[in-house]
Formats: sequence, structure tokens, C-alpha cells
Amino acid sequence: MNKLLTYGVQNGASDIHFRPGDPPTFRVAGVLRPIKGDKLGPTHTRQIALNVISNVAMQSQADTLQEYDTSYTLAGVARFRVNVYRQRGSLAVVLRVIPTEVPTLESLRLPPILKAVASNERGLILVTGSTGAGKSTTLAAMVDHINRNDSVHILTIEDPIEFMHRNIRSSISQREIGYDTSDFAAAMRSALRQDPDVILVGEMRDHETVDIALKAAETGHLVLSTLHTTDAVKTINRLLSFFPGDEHSAVRSRLSEALKATISQRLLPRADGQSMALAMEILVQTKTVQEYILDPARTSTLKDVIEKGRSTYGMQSFDQHLSELFKTGVITIETARAAASNPADFERNLAYE
Repeated sequence: MNKLLTYGVQNGASDIHFRPGDPPTFRVAGVLRPIKGDKLGPTHTRQIALNVISNVAMQSQADTLQEYDTSYTLAGVARFRVNVYRQRGSLAVVLRVIPTEVPTLESLRLPPILKAVASNERGLILVTGSTGAGKSTTLAAMVDHINRNDSVHILTIEDPIEFMHRNIRSSISQREIGYDTSDFAAAMRSALRQDPDVILVGEMRDHETVDIALKAAETGHLVLSTLHTTDAVKTINRLLSFFPGDEHSAVRSRLSEALKATISQRLLPRADGQSMALAMEILVQTKTVQEYILDPARTSTLKDVIEKGRSTYGMQSFDQHLSELFKTGVITIETARAAASNPADFERNLAYE
């Protein structure tokens, strides 16, 4: 198993699949590629699951296990975020590759505005996108930026811990769900008693976690987290959905003050077919953005504010970034068109630029 994991990392795999009935399969540049070899059987995948589950109690439950999240470290190669799950009665395993080196904003070539976003002393910052869009990597780079520039206490709550940060200027405490705390809500309830300046919450999963995160942002802490939403408008609507309808007006008021930025991500195939390119929508808090969050009738048109705020505030819409990626040859016109919010408008605007 370790040889296969090493081979996958060396060949640029982002994910490695072990499933009964298939040979081991790597996801490279967004495409699933089975390796040449025998198909795995249920006994193979069961043993692989036992190999990556370090919790002895969970190992003893392997025959009744339905799904389980954990992490696995292969010294000198990489760390992996692991999901063990049951399908058709047999165990399967998917491992997401986590580089051993913590990425920087510079190494990822992320927009300069993210340095300013990460430098906020308080408020809520959300990185959003579908599973596998690189949200954890962006958050890790933002934490690294804070760690290199500020003497603060950074508390992370993750499921599982992905990037392992070492203290540079900051003091970093990393807590893992299942090992160090029972769940996100419990960890957030105790977080404010642990003297944090910055809190990273792996995911906003429920009403209580969102409410405590907002309270922390409102009381002088910087809170970073993720949501499985595709853009700023859907992110705001998703946050509102955690609360009863009669509270939405108050929550809009809280969000207008606390929400400092949303960073929405999509990974797209590069024109050369060798890797993936990152497309981002970036919303930064301004007086106008606050007004649009407060007014339900205008929230849906935040894209217009984002596009107009590019030169002054460093904001950008997906379509603006797609246009840039296409013009610089990073992605093809077909990829840009397929990913655009409105393909017809995108091509029309492209023609006038």
C-alpha cells in the first residue's frame, strides 16, 4: 500500500482510490486513471482500511463500519486525508494527498488581496467551493501568512488535521475532531476560553457552529472557515439558512458587520492537460457590500458590486478571472465558457474587452 501511495504522490495524484472490483486508481489533473494491475478484492480493501485506521477501537468495528474520517502519514512522502466507507457491503478507501510542506500565498500564486484579507484582526473569512476545490490549501496558506507576520495564538479545529503548522511568530494549537474534541460545536464552545486570536474552523456544519463563529468574529477574533457553496451570494444565503426565518434580518445585520471576505474557488483543467488551474471569486467587505447584504432585494446582485470593485478593492468575479485565465493561455475557451456564470454573457463581454 505504501509503495502505491508513494507512486501516486510522485506522479502527481491528488486522490488515490482503493475499491473492490477496480485496480488502485489515481486522480491526476482531475481525471481518474486506474493503474495497470489486478483488481482489488474485498479482503484487500479491508486490510487497507485497517492499515490507515490508527484508532484501535475503530479497527475492532471494521466489519460494521459504514464511514470514517481519519488521516494517515507516510514519512518523507506526504500526509493523507482519509475516508473509509462501505459500498455494496465491502469497505473502500479514498486518500486525499496533503503535501508535507505548508503552502504559502506566494507559492500558490494567489491574488495579492488575500494578504490583506488574512491581515484582518477580526471578523469572518470564508473560503467556499465544492469538495476538492482546494479550500483547505488556501486556508493553510492564509494561516501560514498570519504565522509569519503576527505574534498571535492560532487555534485550528479540523476533521481531520491536514497541514501540520509549526510555530514561526505565532503559537499554533491544532485540534482534531474525534481525538481532541467531540465535534465542531463543542470545540467552538470551548475555543473562546483558550485565549485565541485566530480560530480556523474546518467547516460550518450546523446552526450552533455558525452562531458561535459569528459571536467570536463580533467579539474581536478572526475566524476562518469553509462552506460548500459556489459563490458569494450562495454563501450568504447558506449562512442565513442555518437560522429560523424570523431571525434573518438580525443575521443579515450581523453578517454585514462580521463578514470580511468570501473566497469562492473552482479547479479547472489547464490548456496543457497536465494539471489544474484555480479560478476564484473574491468578495471584500465595503460599505456597498454591507448595504447589499442588509437588503434581501439586492443581495442577489452582489456580482455587479464585485465586478465594479476589482480595480479599487481587489475583488473579482469568476467571469473576470476566467477571462484572465483564457487570455493568458492557462485554460481553453471551451473550459472558460463551460465554467462561466452565464456563457453567452461571458463571450459577449470577452468580445468587447
